[in-house]
Formats: sequence, C-alpha cells, structure tokens
Amino acid sequence: MSLNSTLPHQPDPDLDAVVRVLAGDTQAFAEIVQRWQGPLINLAWRYCRERGRAEEMAQEAFVRAWRGLSQWRRESSFSTWLFSVAANVYRTELRKIPTIHLSLEDSPEPSHPFTRDVEMDSTARHEAVRRAVLALPEEYREPIILFYFHEMNLTAAASTMGIPEGTMKARLSRGRAILKHRFPQLEEGGSRLKAQIHPATTAESVALSKGGQL
Repeated sequence: MSLNSTLPHQPDPDLDAVVRVLAGDTQAFAEIVQRWQGPLINLAWRYCRERGRAEEMAQEAFVRAWRGLSQWRRESSFSTWLFSVAANVYRTELRKIPTIHLSLEDSPEPSHPFTRDVEMDSTARHEAVRRAVLALPEEYREPIILFYFHEMNLTAAASTMGIPEGTMKARLSRGRAILKHRFPQLEEGGSRLKAQIHPATTAESVALSKGGQL
C-alpha cells in the first residue's frame, strides 16, 4: 500500500465552491471572492500602483471569472486559472497607462543614479526601480511583476501569462538586463537581485488585505 493511499482526502474549498456555483448556488461565489480578494487586489496594485484602481481591476477580474467559471477545466489549480483571468484583465488595463519603452541601447539613466548603495536609502531605491519596471515594455514588465513583485514561481508565472516556461525565462532575462543597464548597482543572481527590486511586501500585503492605504 502506498503512503498516498493512507492519507486522508484533503477537501478543496475552491473546487467545492465552483461545483456549487455551477449547480445553481450563486452565493457560493462569495466564498471565492472572500478567499481571493486580498491576493487579487495585491496583484492588481503591483500592476498599477493605485489603490482605488487596483480594487476596480480586481472587481472586474472576479466578474470575468464568474462569467467564465465553466471554462475552468481543472487541469490546473483554480488559483492558477483565476490569476490567469486576472492577469488578462490587468494586462488590458495596463495598456491604458502611458509607458516609456526602453531598450538597452537608449534607455536613459535615472535623474539621480546611485553609484553606491549608501547614496540612496532602501525605500528610495526600491521605488526608483519599481518605477523603472512599470516603464518596461509590456512583454518584459509583466514577467518581472509576477516573478519578483508577486513572488510567483516560474511555472505559475508562465501559466498565468499563457506562455512556455522557456519564453518566461527569456523575458525575465531581458527585463533584468534592461533594469541592470539603467541601474548598474543591481546585483545579479536570485535572492540578491530579488531583494533589491522586490519591495518589502509584508506590510504592503497586510495593508492591502485589510483595505488600508499605502
């Protein structure tokens, strides 16, 4: 007998709620909203950096999910499908925000470049890099947001965007290269790079989940 066969079945609250909604219990969708509202607003805020707009974007994402609930084929987790729906909504909204398209060849240096870490405190440095991320071309901006700012793993981020993992890796690499060109002090490599372009998310997540202002 395998170990897995001896483990008790773990109920899936999302699956249960979806089944009930599709069976006609529309109130069950409120459970989904309650469970995922905080994470979806959090993700939306990382796209647009505006609390009110993030709430509107998350609301629209839930509307899209409600309308397309039967399209979840259960080949992936419900959360992966829901975040994919949300990302499509946010991607559309993000196109409405004017951006400056950068390249390695002609991307401008920041007005106050930092040549040593001591020249900018960590908060100012994070904010400067976040602004640079929002100015990236869309194909590089969204992978950076999902992978670094929202801390999705490579598989989840690629699935959310609906692209192969190899493409996700390539876009992350290109996005990092553009940021590194603008901010030479960004260190290469996993945790060190993440620490410098990824904000202090604990306080942000708590505030967002509680409806606070940042």
